[in-house]
Amino acid sequence: MLLFILRRILIAIPTLILVSMFVFALQKLLPGDPILVMAGEDRDPEVIALLREKYRMNEPIPMQYLYWAADVLRGDLGISLRTNEPVLSLIASKLPVTIQLALMSMLFAFLIGIPAGILSAVRKGTWVDWLANLVALSGLSIPNFWLGIMLILLVSVNLGWLPASGYESPFVDPVKSLQTMIMPAFVLGTALAATLMRHTRSAMLGVLQADYVRTARAKGLRGRVVILKHAFRNAVLPVVTLSALLFGELLAGAVLTEQIFTIPGFGKLIVDAVFNRDYAVVQGVVLCTAVGFILMNLVADVLYVILNPRLRTAQ
Repeated sequence: MLLFILRRILIAIPTLILVSMFVFALQKLLPGDPILVMAGEDRDPEVIALLREKYRMNEPIPMQYLYWAADVLRGDLGISLRTNEPVLSLIASKLPVTIQLALMSMLFAFLIGIPAGILSAVRKGTWVDWLANLVALSGLSIPNFWLGIMLILLVSVNLGWLPASGYESPFVDPVKSLQTMIMPAFVLGTALAATLMRHTRSAMLGVLQADYVRTARAKGLRGRVVILKHAFRNAVLPVVTLSALLFGELLAGAVLTEQIFTIPGFGKLIVDAVFNRDYAVVQGVVLCTAVGFILMNLVADVLYVILNPRLRTAQ
């Protein structure tokens, strides 16, 4: 298993290098000059020259990338132009918020999408199947920002059950933290649940026709045992891969949802950074997001080996 993980890490290294080059090049393509922003309104030529020398902006672009990559490897992602804080500190303060939102969203997605997908496959062609597909289509079609606004209007404004916006750390007030996160997590979770439902249904339909499922039924096993122990256990592999990718997508920051509910996570951080031309923050967030995606893919690969005994013997 350890050798398998090491091989996957070695494969991920070239991907990380390409991503870092893309992130650095993207910053160069953005309009505006961060040095002019740092120089202030006076824009003294001497100050501009000193800043360009300090941040190595007078070097050729390949050399600038090498300097930047070397700083990243040392854990230095730069300084925010707007707040003058280390980018790594900003990311570390926002990451727990995004992780909490992502975990709660995935919980809603699992609770809704997987049971609906199983029921839809088992009851194929019945009203249950049609209803599950209708719910899935609605989840994919309804925009997150519209659903979020409607939930705020109904649940917060009209009923007064939950706060309309804001965030509280679970370490400060767990109850209030849960209250502020339920609606945004539900908004994100419904869209993910629709995707999970469709993939679970497709995987289950393929497995339910397999010979070992027919054999299990012929042995007289209860339907619940056949579906959950024999069918779903073998249909879960593509769902695991999809779940890891969806979780990585959530770590990138749900921009609109975080803006609507005023949640200080990755999404809000990168939007503010783009509007303020805070390029160091944009680079840091995008790079951390890419690393998160690669880590989630590694987790999916490891879970594949754990869940599938045939893959374990092949290692």
